[in-house]
Amino acid sequence: MWRKLLLVCIIGALQMQAAAAQTLPREAKAAALRIAMDDAVTSSVEGAGRKVALVIGNADYPVDALPNAARDAQSVADTLRAEGFDVVLRTNATAQQMRDALADFRRRVQPGGTALFYFAGHGLQAGHSTLLASASADPRAPSTLITASIDLSGVLDTLSEPRAHALNLVVLDACLTQPFARSVAAIPLPAQTLIAFATAQGEQAADGTRHGIFTDAWLREMARAPDQPLDSMFAQVTRRVMRATHGMQKPWAVSSLTKPERVFASHTLTLAADDSPNEFVTLNSRGILPKDSNEQYELTFWDSIKDSNYASDYEAYLKAYPNGRFAALAKARIERLKAAGSATPPASHAAPAPSPSPSPAPAPAPAPKAAATPSPASTPAPAPKAAVTPAPAAPTPAPAHAATGGEIKDCAACPVMVLLPAGSFTMGSNYGDPSEKPPHHVTIPAPFAIARYEVTVEQWNACADVNGCPKLSSENSSAKNAPARDLSWDDTQAYVKWLSKVTGKTYRLPTEAEWEYADRAGTSTKYWWGDQMRKGVANCKDCGDPYHKDAPEPVGSYAANPNGLYDMNGSVWEWVADCWHNSYQNAPTDGRTWDAPGCNMRVIRGGSWREGNDYMLSSTRFKYSPSVRQSQNGFRVVKELK
Repeated sequence: MWRKLLLVCIIGALQMQAAAAQTLPREAKAAALRIAMDDAVTSSVEGAGRKVALVIGNADYPVDALPNAARDAQSVADTLRAEGFDVVLRTNATAQQMRDALADFRRRVQPGGTALFYFAGHGLQAGHSTLLASASADPRAPSTLITASIDLSGVLDTLSEPRAHALNLVVLDACLTQPFARSVAAIPLPAQTLIAFATAQGEQAADGTRHGIFTDAWLREMARAPDQPLDSMFAQVTRRVMRATHGMQKPWAVSSLTKPERVFASHTLTLAADDSPNEFVTLNSRGILPKDSNEQYELTFWDSIKDSNYASDYEAYLKAYPNGRFAALAKARIERLKAAGSATPPASHAAPAPSPSPSPAPAPAPAPKAAATPSPASTPAPAPKAAVTPAPAAPTPAPAHAATGGEIKDCAACPVMVLLPAGSFTMGSNYGDPSEKPPHHVTIPAPFAIARYEVTVEQWNACADVNGCPKLSSENSSAKNAPARDLSWDDTQAYVKWLSKVTGKTYRLPTEAEWEYADRAGTSTKYWWGDQMRKGVANCKDCGDPYHKDAPEPVGSYAANPNGLYDMNGSVWEWVADCWHNSYQNAPTDGRTWDAPGCNMRVIRGGSWREGNDYMLSSTRFKYSPSVRQSQNGFRVVKELK
C-alpha cells in the first residue's frame, strides 16, 4: 500500500515541478525533474521510516504502589531509542502531565510513520471506557479514578488522525479491572493498529522481581527476534507470560492490521536491563479493584462526593454509573452548580477522602471478600455531623456489679460487659484476603471487659439526649434494642468519652487484636462455630431467619459465641481502635492499638447484615475513613480493668 502512495506522491511532485519548469532552458528542465524526483522519494521514505513513541510508567500511587512500573517504562524507552524511535517518556505522571504528553505525541506523529504508545501502571474500566490511571488516582476517593485518569479512547483518537504510512502499536501492561458497573469496554480500533494487553479484561497482571511479567516478556522477545511480525511477536509474548505465571495470566491482543507488519529492525537488540531471570512475585498487582462489590462501591463513590461543590465529581459518578441509583440526583446537582456559576475544577481534582460503604472496600468502605455482594444502603447521604458537646448530665452511675456469667454493668443505660481473661491466639489467616496475612501469634497480656452486644439505639440516645453525642440519623430503627448505626469512628470517640466521664471508668474501642481474640473465643476455625457456614448463627444475607434486608435485627437475635458475645459477625460492621494497614506485616504482637501518625483510615471488623457468609469469617477486616458515616457501621466498647 505505501508503495502506491509513494508513486502518487512522486507523480504529483513531478507534475508540479514540470509546470514550474516550462520557462526554463531544456538542460535546466531536466535538472529540475531529477531534483523533484529525488526530493519526493526522500520525503516518502523518511515518512515511512519515522517512528515515534509515548512511554508512560506510573508507580507511586497513593494506594497499591507498583514496584516496577517506572522501571518498566525506562527500559522500554531505552530499547525503543536504540531502535530509532523518537521517545516521549513520563514516569509517575499526573493526569495533566499525561494529557500534555499525549498532545506532544500527537504533534510528533502527525508527519507520518509508526506510532507506539506504551503504558505501565494501574488500569480500570468505567462504563464503556478504558482508563489509564495517573499517579494521583486513589480508590479511596473513587471520583479520582475517573478524573485522574486518561481515557484510552483519547490515545486511539490521536492514532486515528490521518497521516502517511500509519502503523500503530499500543502496549498496555496494566490490569483492566472493573471497580464500577460491570461492562466490557468496546474498543474501536483505528486502521493498521494492534493493541496488546497484559491480561484479559477484569483479570490480574503480575509483577516480577525487576519488571512486570508482561513487559519483561516483550523486552526479551524484542531482543530474541525483533524482525518478526507484530502478531507473531505478541503470540510469543503470551506464551512467555503464561509459562512464567503458570497459566494464571493470559495476555490478549486486538488488531486491525491487514497484513504482517514489522516495527523493529532485523539486527539483534540487547535487553535494556540485565539478563537475570525476572522471577514471578505477585499476580494481584496492576489493577485498581476495590475489595467490596460493585454495588457497594457505588455507595462508596456517592458517599465520597455527596457534599461536593464541583460538577466534575458528579460527572465522574455518571461516567462510572450512567444508570446508577443516584444518577438523577447527580444530574440535578450538576445543573444546580452550573446554574450557580460554580467552577468545574480540572480533571485532576481529587475528590474528598472517600467514605465507607456498607461493606469492605478499599478506601472508605468495608468489604474484604470479593465473593460477597452486599445490598445498597437505603439512604444515600448520612445526616450531617452534629456538634459533640459532652455534658455532665447523664444516667446516674450505679455501683459496678457483677451479673450472671461474669457480666458487669456500670450504670442503668450502660452496655453490659463480659469479662475476658488474658491469653494468646493466632490472628489473621492464610486463606482470606491479603490484608489478613501473615497469620501471627498475639498475646493479650491483661484481662479486659467487652460489651456483650453492640451499642444499641437506646444506649446511644442516652448520650445524645444530653448532647454528649450527635443525634442518630434516620437510618436507625426506632427499636431501642437495635444496634446503633450510620456512625463514624469520630462519633464513637464522642460516645466512649461520654461513657468514661459518667461512669468514672475507662471505656474505649477494642483494639483489633482484642476484637479478634474475643470473636474467636479460643477457636482457630474460619468461623467461631467451625469451617462451614451454618444457618441461624449470624445476622447476614442468606444466613437464615430472622432476616430483613432493610435493617439489622435487634441485638442478641442470633446465637452467642463461646465467650457469650452476640453479633460479633454480621449485624453491623464494628469500628475498632487501630489505624488501617494493608497487611499484618510488622503488626504488634501484644494486643495493643496499632496506630500511625496522621491516620486517615480506621479498621472495621465483622461484616454486616447486608453481606453474605464470606464476610462472616473471624479474620474478616476492612477500612473506612474515620470521619465518614455509613449505614452499616456501628461498634461495641471495651472497658479497661484496673
